[in-house]
Amino acid sequence: MRGAVAAGHRLTAQAGASVLEAGGNAVDAAVAAALVSWVAESPLTGPGSGGFMLVHRARDRSTRVFDFFVAVPGLGLASRELADMDRVAVDFSGGSTQIFHIGAASCAVPGAPVGLEDAHRSFGRLPWRDLFQPAIELARNGVELNNGQAYLHAILDLILRHTPESRAVYERKGERLVAEDTLVQADLAETLELLAEEGGKVLYEGELAQKISEHVRAHGGCITREDLEGYRVIRRRPVTASFCGEEYVSNPPPSAGGILIAYGLPLLEELGPGRPGTAEAIDALARVMREQAHARVAARTVTGGLVQALEERAAVVSRGTTHISVIDGKGNAVGLTASTGAGSGVVVPGTGIHLNNMIGEFDLAKAPRPGARLSSMMSPSIVLRDGLPHLVVGSAGSLRLRGAVMQIVVNAVAHDLPVEDALERPRVHLDGENLHCEGGHDPAELDRLEAMGWNVMRWRSRNLFFGGASAVTFVDGQLAAAGDPRRGGAGVVVE
Repeated sequence: MRGAVAAGHRLTAQAGASVLEAGGNAVDAAVAAALVSWVAESPLTGPGSGGFMLVHRARDRSTRVFDFFVAVPGLGLASRELADMDRVAVDFSGGSTQIFHIGAASCAVPGAPVGLEDAHRSFGRLPWRDLFQPAIELARNGVELNNGQAYLHAILDLILRHTPESRAVYERKGERLVAEDTLVQADLAETLELLAEEGGKVLYEGELAQKISEHVRAHGGCITREDLEGYRVIRRRPVTASFCGEEYVSNPPPSAGGILIAYGLPLLEELGPGRPGTAEAIDALARVMREQAHARVAARTVTGGLVQALEERAAVVSRGTTHISVIDGKGNAVGLTASTGAGSGVVVPGTGIHLNNMIGEFDLAKAPRPGARLSSMMSPSIVLRDGLPHLVVGSAGSLRLRGAVMQIVVNAVAHDLPVEDALERPRVHLDGENLHCEGGHDPAELDRLEAMGWNVMRWRSRNLFFGGASAVTFVDGQLAAAGDPRRGGAGVVVE
């Protein structure tokens, strides 16, 4: 087998699979898939996003994190008095609305283009420009919206059509795009061609950087040329934890998701994960989730034998997120999670670049210094069995993201479920005193949970509220891949 790829869209997964078939490695496949996700999953990601890539190398069994998450803008400004952010109400769950802050004042400095380039320069095999061709063609010729993307366009409509520039992309004859409409992004195709020829730094220097800064500053934001020119990818050592005899590896601080999962898994093993779907198993998960919530202010985990106390730096984001999982035929593995938040509604004229709204996603006690990384719950994760990748997984889902990843790890590692089953099983999420239980659980087991004292919130069906994951497994010499049915994800195995 040459490898396997899982992602949030069929076209994204196919792009990665085509690269594996052409002899590329896991990093090549992840980069090509990420570029197609900018086109096929544009409400969630793009060149205006930030994210993390977790890379495990088979040759020396090392794992590193490429941190290209967004940075706080404002370098070179005498004062950073932001214009008021625009407020929009988004309905994610049929009646429960959430306020989002968007507009130019919400935009943080993106890191995705230079982050992908740095990872490719370090570990890629195929030529950089070759990885762009599928994304360029799809942007120019258009992508037909599937039901999952049409749903995202519907709930994010007030953001996607917030400005004249965004309406030019996401509107047809005064109406939002719906399923089976074709989304054409000609300006984004031009930007992709520029990145392919000149590299990721072209977005941070020269004419393109000037366009971004001028447009954001003209509309009340803080992104400066100094912010873009000074942006750097940070390489970090991952956080690790032992679980059921295997090694869990994920995104380290300053982001919070990976370390909270690494904190929770040993606790869950101590409690006993129980039989899947039973009241006892759900009770154990909920108790660990409650402990994780308590630990967010001062998270503690065992990493390399050391107990670390972490100060929570900020609220967590990534409601609009996508994830790509890859294992290649040589055992290299990549987990890549990226996000534009909910999107800012700001599309830089002539570029097709939809900027993130990450500044608007945070409720900060005091503004961090310009250039500082914001925190995130994004948790691209790899589970190693005897030093070899057993599971690569990550998810969308804001505060539900870490729970989704943890439950999939439990399903695949503790319960030995096939990857499709590990993703499809109904999930739970503890929100304060309310234990949300996704549709598909046995009502009798939920009755027993209530008898145990839990305030159970019963959902009628499966829902993207509980995360949208992508995962690849390697078990007994066989690769398998699956995308989350909650968001129309897909997995491809390359023979």
